[in-house]
Amino acid sequence: MSGARQGGKSLALPGVRGTARALLLVMVAATLGAGTADAADPRAGEVKSKPCTTCHGKDGIGTMPMIPNLAGQKSIYLIQQLRGFRDGKRSSEVMSIVVRSLSDLDIEDLAAFYESLNPAGAGG
Repeated sequence: MSGARQGGKSLALPGVRGTARALLLVMVAATLGAGTADAADPRAGEVKSKPCTTCHGKDGIGTMPMIPNLAGQKSIYLIQQLRGFRDGKRSSEVMSIVVRSLSDLDIEDLAAFYESLNPAGAGG
């Protein structure tokens, strides 16, 4: 492995060899690919979450035992689940209807908002 390539240029890693080099390249690649969630806006997500509060509560805690808590969930997990419902890869009559018109940015904003909440709820 001679180095990662980005934009047609090789990223030289002098003095880094073998497993350490491979691990470093994987970490760099993961960081470069994580840009969309970093651009998400939790405040915009809070505004967009109004329809969600009936089931998931204002503080991200489910209002009934069978409703999952969203507060404190990792945004990457929430993004994956919401896109799954929207794109038909996950099945839920209610969620599929609720998320069908959400853009990727809407989903990322919602995920950032719920990740920012205390998993113990407003009182915790």
